[in-house]
Amino acid sequence: MSNKVLCNGNFATMVRGDAPYGLLTDGALAIADGRIAWIGKADELPDGYKDWPTEVLDGRLVTPALVDCHTHLIFGGNRAREFELRLQGASYEEIARAGGGIVSTVRETRRLSQDQLARTALPRLDALLAEGLGTIEIKSGYGLTVDDELKMLQAARSLETLRPVRIKTTYLAAHAIPEEYAGRADAYIDEVCLPALDRAVSEKLVDAVDAFCEGIAFSPEQVKRVFDRAVAHALPIKLHAEQLSNLGGAAMAAGFGALSADHLEHLDEAGVAEMARAGTVAVLLPGAFYVLRETKFPPINALRNAGVSIALATDCNPGTSPLTSLLLTVNMACTLFRLTPEEALAGITREAAKALGLQEEIGTLETGKRADLAVWDAAEPAELAYRIGFNPLVRRIYGGKPC
Repeated sequence: MSNKVLCNGNFATMVRGDAPYGLLTDGALAIADGRIAWIGKADELPDGYKDWPTEVLDGRLVTPALVDCHTHLIFGGNRAREFELRLQGASYEEIARAGGGIVSTVRETRRLSQDQLARTALPRLDALLAEGLGTIEIKSGYGLTVDDELKMLQAARSLETLRPVRIKTTYLAAHAIPEEYAGRADAYIDEVCLPALDRAVSEKLVDAVDAFCEGIAFSPEQVKRVFDRAVAHALPIKLHAEQLSNLGGAAMAAGFGALSADHLEHLDEAGVAEMARAGTVAVLLPGAFYVLRETKFPPINALRNAGVSIALATDCNPGTSPLTSLLLTVNMACTLFRLTPEEALAGITREAAKALGLQEEIGTLETGKRADLAVWDAAEPAELAYRIGFNPLVRRIYGGKPC
């Protein structure tokens, strides 16, 4: 792999410090063997790098490659009709209880092969890559049989062979109760969730374990059974928590040392305190908030005051967040949730990396980290939050290679 120096750029390193965005103006960055070998002021470039091939950036902005830390990118069909029903007044819960929602996507996902699922997901992945994505988390949870959950994870893993991107897979069989197990959630956990998790681990298909802790899904007690098995396999924990009600899921997940708790509109002070204690990241999903026309905001100030890291993600899924733009996610987070542009950009770089347990590898521009970068035709970082429907990406660099 060839060495290279990027010079005369403005680098939003996203390293915490005195400068907003960790901004390094008139900077240079040296790449060697796919990693950042040096970063600093261009006029301080060490002699050893001065004869390397150089690209002059003409003042362009460089950020870490973006990270989407919560998606459901693999699925069959769509739920445009449910979008219409919600606009006519039906609630998410009413649609789910009537056989729509997640269960309707399950029917369509089961119909498709592994290859079909991967190919169907590619246009969604490509839309994210076109905005500077370097790493994406993809969940299962629309198969809800042993074989179909494994099929989803296999499809997600295969995307790394089709595009230059890092895929992190999350096992989410505890997402919904399938029709054939209606009224028998515990049996579903015994007969599908736990055996499928064991197989996913044995086939090296899973990086983390998630669940949907809600009245329309699984109780905290049922989720604990899944998490106990995850712990036995030494897998990290994530949780869909406090989206529609407060069941104490975030606090419970924090008790397991969860990487993240996600959604969190109904999170209370006790949950915030437990997340702060455990270092659990709050992943906010403004796309779902927007599509569902929610009015209950996540407790942003309480999370800030407690020092809880705040990440953002698209929550790309067919029903409640058919969103394939991290840039729009950032704008939504600022406009709807009142995050600052700096908090929002950190939410799709540094904090999103932390939500995946990858903070030592990606998410900031620091010596030794992977050279996963995004180069933007922008004068300042706030432009990435400010514009709506405009993509200023010049190029993506993945592992030191332009994409």
